[in-house]
Amino acid sequence: MASTNDHGTPDPQVEPRSGGPRRYSAEYKARILAEYETLDKKGKGALLRREGLYSSLIANWREQRDAGAKAALTAPAGRPKADPRDKEIARLEAKVTRLENELGKAQTVIEVQSKLSALLDQFATGSAASTGESK
Repeated sequence: MASTNDHGTPDPQVEPRSGGPRRYSAEYKARILAEYETLDKKGKGALLRREGLYSSLIANWREQRDAGAKAALTAPAGRPKADPRDKEIARLEAKVTRLENELGKAQTVIEVQSKLSALLDQFATGSAASTGESK
C-alpha cells in the first residue's frame, strides 16, 4: 500500500522489493501499456505506484512494442524463402543414398565374382585330376 505524507498526498517513491529482478510477461506489459496510455498524469502516477513500476520501464516496453510492430510490418508476406543450405543438404543426402545403393550393388557383384572364381577353380582342379587319372 502506498504511503502518504502529512498533507494526504501520495508518496511518489516506489516501495523496494526484495528478491532478484522481476520478470514481466508480454500479456502483462501489453495490458499495463494499454491502461497507462488511457490515463491522465495523476492516473499514470497512481498506476505506476500501484504496480510498483518505474516510468523508464513503460518507455522500454513502448520501444519493445513499437520495434515488434515495425518488424511485423516490414516482414515480407507469404512463406519465408527456403534456406539454400537446406537445398544443398537435401541434394547431398540424395547423393549419399544413391552412392550407398551403388556400393551395395558393387559388393554383390564382387561377391558373385569371387564365388564364380572359386567354382571355376574347383572345376579346373577337378577336370585336371580326372584327366590325369585317365593317362
